[in-house]
Amino acid sequence: MYKDKDPRAELFAAGAKPPATGLIAKEQLALFYASDPQATGPGWKSWYHRGNNFVLAYSQTEPGAVLSREGQPDEYVLYLPDAGPGAVVEWGGETVEIPGQSIAFIPAGDSRVTLGGGGQVTRLFTIRSRDLAGAASNADAYDQHRHHIPAFAPWPDPVGGWKVRHYALDVPDAPGRFGRIFRCTTFMVNVFRPQVGPRDTTKLSPHHHDDFEQCSLTLRGDFVHHLRWPWTVDMADWREDLTITVGSPSSLIIPPPVIHTTRSVGAGENDLVDIFCPPRIDFSQKDGWVLNADDYPMPNG
Repeated sequence: MYKDKDPRAELFAAGAKPPATGLIAKEQLALFYASDPQATGPGWKSWYHRGNNFVLAYSQTEPGAVLSREGQPDEYVLYLPDAGPGAVVEWGGETVEIPGQSIAFIPAGDSRVTLGGGGQVTRLFTIRSRDLAGAASNADAYDQHRHHIPAFAPWPDPVGGWKVRHYALDVPDAPGRFGRIFRCTTFMVNVFRPQVGPRDTTKLSPHHHDDFEQCSLTLRGDFVHHLRWPWTVDMADWREDLTITVGSPSSLIIPPPVIHTTRSVGAGENDLVDIFCPPRIDFSQKDGWVLNADDYPMPNG
């Protein structure tokens, strides 16, 4: 069904198998624009939304605001979607300037992020950041163990050792490459080119994942998420189809093996980012898809 339409087509075909029975989890939705933040500080306010393996921290900031972490247990993501001054990151005795419209990976330990121009900031942490997981708006959503999602395990250390690494988002498209994909030891982030106007409804891409969640973060515009729970041999797994209409900013975490596709519906610019924790093996195996693959190796085997 994806021939000549979607560069993921052969991935879907290769991974096709009957859906597993058992726990079929509920989707997790956070409408940041329609809810109060979970935390505030001088010049910033933050919303926390958790998945099985991760916590998304979305923040609205003023110029000069500081977002810091003490004793951070593992590498985390700093995503700066807006053009402008960006941020200054202090870690390990070093100070690194991160331009706007960049993604950065910050190692474990103490770190301090100072926002030069303010604006939207997204950080991504693994579930090992238990303080943030406990502060999430859906903190209790994973009290029932997701036995069909493997426990989080980090990928190999980066080439050349630990340091703050950052990459520009302004990367030209390439034939056969899907999105703009970056990974570190803990996350994979796929930054889509903003869609102007509604998506062509004759070119959607419904698909599912067997054993990992997908987090779709919307930062501008309006979207409709379509979700369909597959029929397994156990009728207790069955659910009604869902159509979820969202504005921005918002976050939807889609559980496996739910069939899903998303379409932009806003008249202006619609900005979507897909997030996976840990990185995806299938995307990583596609030559040229991960733009910083030379810095972050795949697991052996």
